Amino acid sequence: MDIKVLSALASEGRPILVYDGGCIFCHRFAEVSELRSGIPGLAILDGRANTILRHDLELVGAPLSKGAVLIFGDEIHHGSEAIHWLCARIQPSAGLLKVLALLFAKPDRARRYYPLLLLLRRLALTARGLPVDPDNHSRN
Repeated sequence: MDIKVLSALASEGRPILVYDGGCIFCHRFAEVSELRSGIPGLAILDGRANTILRHDLELVGAPLSKGAVLIFGDEIHHGSEAIHWLCARIQPSAGLLKVLALLFAKPDRARRYYPLLLLLRRLALTARGLPVDPDNHSRN
């Protein structure tokens, strides 16, 4: 699936979250978000498993290696903006989502705390022996 297909789906009112499936924290967040978020039609894709999608996102300035991506209509939100977009709209019932919603629902807090998520992601990927950048096979 490429960015044009995703944009078409997103323009139909389906938000799409692209996350790093190699990161256990990202995977858990995506899993919980999809099941319990209350965002109608939220689609969640593992960007690490889709090379074409990763390259397309890189071309539009949203590399997966630098954070999650949220596509909705013509908008592409990357990193803290993507997490803020989700957290401002979720209706959390799970404990993890409640904490994340509090931390990331405001844009300034999302920008401030997002580097912590990136650090946790880096640690999780390193522990699994995976590179931070799926297209760079050496560990970052």
